[in-house]
Amino acid sequence: MDARYDKEFDRWYAYDGCDLGAVCTRERTVFKLWSPEAETVELSLYRDADSSAYDCRALELGERGVWSVTIEGDLHGTYYDYKVQYVDRTTHTADPYAVACCCNGARSMVADLFRTDPEGFEKDCPPPLQPERIIYELHVKDLSFDPGSGVPAQYRGKFKAFSWRDEEGRLPVCMEHLKSLGVTHVQLLPIFDFATVDEGGSDEQFNWGYDPLNYNVPEGSYSTDPSDGTARIRECKEMIQALHQNGIRVVMDVVYNHTYHANSWLERSARGYYYRRWADGSLSNGSGCGCDLAVGRAMVDNYILHSVMFWAREYHVDGFRFDLMGLLTVELMNRIRRALDAAFGPGEKLVYGEPWRAGDSPMEPGTIPAMRGNVARLDMDIAMFCDSTRDAIKGDCFHAEQPGFVNGGMGLGETILCAAAGWTGGVGDLCPRSCSQVINYVSAHDNYTLWDKLVQCSPGKGGAASYQEPREDLLAQNRLAAFICFTCQGNLFFQAGEEFARTKLGDDNSYRSSPEVNKLDWHRAWRFGALTDYYRQLIRLRKSLPGLCDKSPEAGKRIVEPKVYREGVVSFQVEKGGPCAERLFVVYNVTEHDYAIRLPSGRWTIRADGLDADQHKPLVSQDNWVTVLPRSGMLLQCGLG
Repeated sequence: MDARYDKEFDRWYAYDGCDLGAVCTRERTVFKLWSPEAETVELSLYRDADSSAYDCRALELGERGVWSVTIEGDLHGTYYDYKVQYVDRTTHTADPYAVACCCNGARSMVADLFRTDPEGFEKDCPPPLQPERIIYELHVKDLSFDPGSGVPAQYRGKFKAFSWRDEEGRLPVCMEHLKSLGVTHVQLLPIFDFATVDEGGSDEQFNWGYDPLNYNVPEGSYSTDPSDGTARIRECKEMIQALHQNGIRVVMDVVYNHTYHANSWLERSARGYYYRRWADGSLSNGSGCGCDLAVGRAMVDNYILHSVMFWAREYHVDGFRFDLMGLLTVELMNRIRRALDAAFGPGEKLVYGEPWRAGDSPMEPGTIPAMRGNVARLDMDIAMFCDSTRDAIKGDCFHAEQPGFVNGGMGLGETILCAAAGWTGGVGDLCPRSCSQVINYVSAHDNYTLWDKLVQCSPGKGGAASYQEPREDLLAQNRLAAFICFTCQGNLFFQAGEEFARTKLGDDNSYRSSPEVNKLDWHRAWRFGALTDYYRQLIRLRKSLPGLCDKSPEAGKRIVEPKVYREGVVSFQVEKGGPCAERLFVVYNVTEHDYAIRLPSGRWTIRADGLDADQHKPLVSQDNWVTVLPRSGMLLQCGLG
């Protein structure tokens, strides 16, 4: 760790203002850069992204290491960067606080953000919160890259795909599908400016985007004109506005744990401050990228907090998913939660993340990592991805052929019942204070898709063709995996395309594979339409049952009478789970045989089984016996009397 940057340094130099960067109006622009160890700072202005500077201005040093200069006149659309002179060297840098940039982000751009708003954006607001949070993870390019998406060629893979309609005002296939699913939130893989795609290059390039370059600027390759610094801003806002208009809130996947490389704009403007280092001076690698941000230092925390608030205010983003949240701190996460609640109302914005990291990383003294084992220290409205639920249902994500409960795993009944209760009883280091802190899921962008994992564990695994066909045994496992996830206490999350057996042909790390591998295949969506219908039914069912939507600390106590009948057959009941406080009975049967269960006394109605999750079928049975079919689940609702 760098001994220069201790608590005393932060006490003297931490700047809490929200006006770093270039604040532009029609009358003037104020430039401010935090660079406490610089000897001089010079601003260069450019008429476009490639020309030589037409004006240079010296900045003046003010309090707390902030350099500033004010230039009169309208500079909207002007490009700029800085020359920072240290005692021993000079460096050029773009503005780490920039809100606009040129193609590929090497020069910052002055922008009057009010002038980038699409028509009606000032009135844009998210749809009302629904009874449940159902999050759909989606990559911008994946949605529309396939010609079957119904989006014109010039907009495929772009922000514009979300807002485009045909001459009759109809949505394209991809957006109609998204709207009809019933999800409440779309979580977009990183949409800020990332480094590993040439924004002016071929649309055949692909990357997930976990390589931040300019944190407060949308990614240019998703715009129709990367050379126009305002196009990406306006079209990103149009995308969010369109999702809101279609009843869907927007979560932004944010990567504040590292930058693309250590020689970032942050490093160039404040040498050594923004990154964690070991005692020997080497950069820490808890992110797996060799340049962990020094979360816990005052200006790093301020930078992250202000960036989150910027996206929430300027772009109307409704929530934030934190990549490798285990590299961040409990203190910062709780501070972000408080700030969002104060600005927008308690719980209005979602906050959740990955409670792990890729390796060790030296924390700032006195800070607590936002790891899974520290979830009880987090605000109850900060949730974590629950890999225990994921692995119990479908098997270990790092071992392709290791099965879970639905596909042949043994001895998992008790674990599945813990997942059903939202882990609120505590198991090992997993001790959430409430199921509101749990994100239940079976697949995400990382590792195998659910379908590919099921193929990997199946006896009929072969070549590429084995991923393509709608095998009934795998479809039953897929439906049951979704049924289990959708009947667990906690928040719900699934990967785009899971609802139609998305395959990447066994590619378990497609972060830079071709868009052909990553795209959503809309012909496949049609072929596997019955599976999609089952997901739609599960979503409607979940929203209709208050006992499954409860996020209070007491929600886990609704789960009563957990029981393991035999290997592969378990059940539990949900007290006051129905729309009129009726009791629910839920059973999972992963065996290859029917299983008969005698229900408690009462008049029972079948609400869901392994094929139909949208029914109200009275149980007609002597002595309340019900038969659960192989590789399926069943949910029943008790009536009065």
